[in-house]
This record gives sequence, structure tokens and C-alpha cells, in this order.
Amino acid sequence: MAGSLAGLAALPACSAIQTPYVEPLRFPLAPDRPGPMRVGQGRRTLLLRLTRAAPGLEGRLLRSVNPDGTVGVETYAEWTAPPAEGAEDALRRWLTASGLYAAVLAPGSRAPADLTLEMELVALHADLGRGEARAAISAVLLRETLLTSPVVAQSVNIGTAPLPPERPLRPEPRARAMVQALGNALAGLESVLARHAA
Repeated sequence: MAGSLAGLAALPACSAIQTPYVEPLRFPLAPDRPGPMRVGQGRRTLLLRLTRAAPGLEGRLLRSVNPDGTVGVETYAEWTAPPAEGAEDALRRWLTASGLYAAVLAPGSRAPADLTLEMELVALHADLGRGEARAAISAVLLRETLLTSPVVAQSVNIGTAPLPPERPLRPEPRARAMVQALGNALAGLESVLARHAA
């Protein structure tokens, strides 16, 4: 009798260590700028400050907005870096390829900057009710001097991309659509910056 009781006591411990490990899917947030590279054709230099993340966008998990308005995350699907960090790296490569500036500088650079860009990632999700991925970035362009930092331009740039119609929708097409949406938002920001790059 005592032996059987001991065996029953051991059962919960056995079930706890048999939980399977699921390798998460990881996606780079790296849209490619269309068209040829025009590196360093501009005359001015741009300092790109660290990108902030709006509340709720600090984590790496892929986010979706359900048709009822609730927000869900993919437990086993994530970005390779926090979304704000990935968006900043994407913007740095995008603006370098655009040729708008002689150089795109990082914080801590000893090179003088003619203009400074502050950016916040406002939205990055798959809207399942609307059938589209959505990305939004808020940007402020400054001309910093020793005494003042006047605002040159300010914009909110929104990009969208269609989602495939099938439901439930796997993480892979969600991630692809969100990357495309971010690329469309960056294209809008490039258009704003181009008006002040000369």
C-alpha cells in the first residue's frame, strides 16, 4: 500500500518535466527600399536618434488586432529584435540607400550633424478585421544649434499592406505583411525628409 502511494505522489512531478519545448519563429523587421542605391549623394548629414516605442510595442511578440477589437499576441512568433530597434535599423539602412544625406549618423558619433531626426514607432500589427497589416511612425526633424533646436518638419507616416484572406492566419504571412507595411511607412517618411534635405 505504501509503495502505491509513493508512486501516486511522484506523478505530478513527472508530468511537469514532460512539457514540450516549442522553438519560436523569429522574423527580421527589415523592409528593403525599392530602386537603386544612391549612397552619400546629399550634402547634409543626419543624426538618427534612438527610436522610442509606443506603449505596448516594447515586446518582440507579433501583435494582432482581432475583429472584436481585442489585441492578441503570437506566443511562439516574434521579431528578431524589439520592434522599435528593428524599425530604427531599417530606417538607417533605408535613408542611407536613399542618398538624401552625405551620411546618416548614430548617437555618439563625433561627426557634425546638420539635422537630427527623432522617431517613435506608434503602431505595428495585423488588423484581422480590416484584413491589413498596419505600421505607423511619428517623426520630428530638428535643426540643432548650441542654443536652440527649431523644428524643421513633423509628420506621422502610416503604411498598410493586405493580409491573405485565409483564417486562421499563420504567423509567416502576418510578419511579411507587417514588414511591407513598415516599408510603406518609411517611404512616406522619405518623401517628407526629401523636401528638407537640400
